[in-house]
Amino acid sequence: MSKKIIALFIVIFFPFFTTYAFAKSDRDSSLNRTTTHNDSFWQYAKQTIIDTWNSPTHELYIPANTWHNRAAYDRSKVDSYNERPWGIGYGITRFDQDGDWHSLYIMEFQDSHNVVEPIGGYGYQKYWRIDDAGKWRVGVGYTLSITARRDYNWIPFPAPLPLLSFEYDRFSIQNTYVPGVHKNTGNILFTWLRWRL
Repeated sequence: MSKKIIALFIVIFFPFFTTYAFAKSDRDSSLNRTTTHNDSFWQYAKQTIIDTWNSPTHELYIPANTWHNRAAYDRSKVDSYNERPWGIGYGITRFDQDGDWHSLYIMEFQDSHNVVEPIGGYGYQKYWRIDDAGKWRVGVGYTLSITARRDYNWIPFPAPLPLLSFEYDRFSIQNTYVPGVHKNTGNILFTWLRWRL
């Protein structure tokens, strides 16, 4: 069931990863052209999604905290916002030959107004291993995601965001920072727990 939901999400919001790649591949083969750098990028993107989708490794996500940066918010706003984003998420994960993390995921959590917010997409992190066994890690990367909110009339919009995680073995504390350019908007540190099943 979870894979079906992720598949639906990818089909709706990430068609360029597959449609463009297949169309370009067919066109190029029919013209018998040499592959360009742009072709290679799309081929790599398509293969990354396929390899991650076919991974047998799954993860559970538990939203933990949404911290509104006190330097960017009025105290009255902070007092009225929810910072306990109860929810749950699921991901299909793989580690590539360099040991870097790739994931296709969906998650839902309670937003600042205590309303359910869905998010999903692709995540990538490069790791630095701090001990000889490689169990302690720090990861830095990004997510290319789509979300929708009630205060935006539930219209889906892209949310490319940075990722930072601190990990031990199969457990991770993962974070993103939602930037903001105006007072009382954005500037939120979102933290969740990740457990590799």
